[in-house]
Amino acid sequence: MTDKLTGPARQAALAELAGSGWTVVEGRDAIAKTFTFKNFVEAFGWMAKVAIWAEKMNHHPEWSNVYKTVEVTLTTHDADGLTELDAKLAKKMDALT
Repeated sequence: MTDKLTGPARQAALAELAGSGWTVVEGRDAIAKTFTFKNFVEAFGWMAKVAIWAEKMNHHPEWSNVYKTVEVTLTTHDADGLTELDAKLAKKMDALT
């Protein structure tokens, strides 16, 4: 299990992710972002690439897709909150866009 992000490490991770559009989810220890693509095929292709990385990391997002939009929420259920895994997967998702 991964430990929850706390203190300066949490602040640094959230500040970095905020710069690329990630926000803290109100009422949860989670982050969220909306990704918008040119069309459904691009959105679904991106999700397929992310799925491969998520499986390698053994860390899976909460997400939904409607046409060209993908809504993502990241949290680590085992830790009941944000961990370094969430920050790493968020950065990987950004890199794959």
